[in-house]
Amino acid sequence: MREFMNLSKALADSNRVRMVLALREQELCACQLTELFGLAPSTMSKHLSILYQARLVNTRKDGRWVYYSLPGKEAPASVRAALEWVQLSLAADAQAAADAKRLKKLLKIDPTELCRKQCRA
Repeated sequence: MREFMNLSKALADSNRVRMVLALREQELCACQLTELFGLAPSTMSKHLSILYQARLVNTRKDGRWVYYSLPGKEAPASVRAALEWVQLSLAADAQAAADAKRLKKLLKIDPTELCRKQCRA
């Protein structure tokens, strides 16, 4: 029951669903996600924490950067099914397409620059 509730809670927020969709192609640094969605770092951290608790994202720390990615085959079947459902359900979503377009431009910027920019803001 707890796993189901964590998954339901994590997917009940449009920002978190958008984050999952943004991670479908590659891992992203927390700075890149923060820039993509224009949220305060503390808000972003809370969203990512909820996704992590639901096991919908993996984390990897490299120096001072934290990277997020979608889990692979090691994830529980329920998590894999939830991720597949989200991706299939929103494959043609306009907001997801806009996010993907913005992410493509954002990936051309050095993550170090994004981090510096956010630290000054």
